[in-house]
Amino acid sequence: MTRTDPMPHWLTGGFRPFFLLGALAMALPVLLWVPVMTGLVEIPTAFAPRDWHVHGLLLGAVPAIIAGFALTAVANWTGRPPVAGRRLLALVLLWLAGRVAVTFSAVVGPVVAAAVDVAFPLALAGVFAFEVVKGGSLRNLRVVALVGLLALVDAAFHAEALATGLAWYSGRAALAVVLVMILLVGGRIIPAFTRNWLAARRIERLPAPFGRVDGMAMIVSALALALWVAAPGSPATGVALAVAGLANIVRLSRWRGLATRSEPLLLVLHVGYAFVAAGFLATAAAAELLGLLAASTAQHVWTVGGVGTMTLAVMTRASRGHSGRPLASGPLEILIFALVALAAVARVAADLVPAAAFGLDAAALGFALAYLLFAAGYARMLLLPPRPAPAAAGASTGRA
Repeated sequence: MTRTDPMPHWLTGGFRPFFLLGALAMALPVLLWVPVMTGLVEIPTAFAPRDWHVHGLLLGAVPAIIAGFALTAVANWTGRPPVAGRRLLALVLLWLAGRVAVTFSAVVGPVVAAAVDVAFPLALAGVFAFEVVKGGSLRNLRVVALVGLLALVDAAFHAEALATGLAWYSGRAALAVVLVMILLVGGRIIPAFTRNWLAARRIERLPAPFGRVDGMAMIVSALALALWVAAPGSPATGVALAVAGLANIVRLSRWRGLATRSEPLLLVLHVGYAFVAAGFLATAAAAELLGLLAASTAQHVWTVGGVGTMTLAVMTRASRGHSGRPLASGPLEILIFALVALAAVARVAADLVPAAAFGLDAAALGFALAYLLFAAGYARMLLLPPRPAPAAAGASTGRA
């Protein structure tokens, strides 16, 4: 690409390549999970199958989606031009290199794979920090810090897996950082989008502004997640998680979610946040104090329901908004949202109801299909410029 070359459309905004790549990367580890576990498919990775699955989702696919959102949002937050062109291409190639290195880490070596993989979140944090500082939007350094923390967790994941064989602590830490990002960013965009939507319809009762309830919910949630990373089975952890779950339910109730039920593109954000709150309660129920659920069951409320729903909700809305499409859902979006919600329910039911064991396959298929439908349905919107508007009637014949 020279100075005179036109910039490819898919490099004009971070959401374009990273949302598409992130969606495909979310689907792949889920589709291959059963074949890998049963030995039908062998991947030349140094990770154990469980760690390959967890890393591929939380430290591979989710960071790509975070990059797509953050690189696009930072332009709005700072008023600076979006990260595009060569800088964006370098980040994309760095992410792809990390995915290849992790997949073939048994060949290239775990240390080399770790270095290549961790380079992407470090570079993303650096680019993001530069834009935030250059634009004087210092309050968004909190998001930069979380991206940097995700890079540290990624490095810890590789180190723990190499030292012990399974990355239990750093796997939980990766999920905890992602959840804090959802609580932070979701707490900003969900009430704001809802307020704008309701105000446009002249509905007077609007979401409550940020206040003590929001601040306390964030603090309690961060503390509960820190305890869960360190001691997931502790009774104290269970109590803290339960309090955090209730605090987030109260927080969510102040955002007028039910008033948006006529617009699924907005309602789904509230549903995704509700899954995160439910994940706190489910994980509390899995703690030693109660022992009502298996830990893996509870965590999938967070991962399939919370992370899955929120990422798809943000990707669809941001893709449409930044591509000049109406902020309204159609049959495709409704199907995507329904599939990921049903996948979350099926995954939990598979563990709770013996007769619903088929739910594991249904959950995996539904989750992967939701992301594949997004990729297929949004690929043209993300990668190619808009089609030219049709000529006015009679223009081709010269008639008015």
